[in-house]
Amino acid sequence: MLSRLLTSWVLGAAALATAAWLLGTHMSIGTATDTTSERLITLAVVAAIFAVVNTFVAPVIKLLSLPFIILTLGLLLVVINAVLLLLTSRIADALNAPFFIDGFGWAVLASIVISVVNAVLGSFAED
Repeated sequence: MLSRLLTSWVLGAAALATAAWLLGTHMSIGTATDTTSERLITLAVVAAIFAVVNTFVAPVIKLLSLPFIILTLGLLLVVINAVLLLLTSRIADALNAPFFIDGFGWAVLASIVISVVNAVLGSFAED
């Protein structure tokens, strides 16, 4: 369990950084005045929150919505992942970690980017 959470944390950090880089001002981790080390610390905190949400909250939501996921041929998973990303943003905001997403549409796009990056990087990760 700890190994899975740690792998999820590292892959999530890379995926979040990639999504923030690609989406520009619509998704940001840290503030413009932060130093590189401050941004890395913020990225580590946000990735840890994201890993915990994906490890504990995501399976429950996906199990409860399984009939609708099947009915929509898996497209609901994109919406669920966007909602989990917005939940991560809310939790990070409550912990004073500057993480911003510019609305639901950008969260959907970010979740697609994160899923692709996780799939690519996850294929190289050992279990």
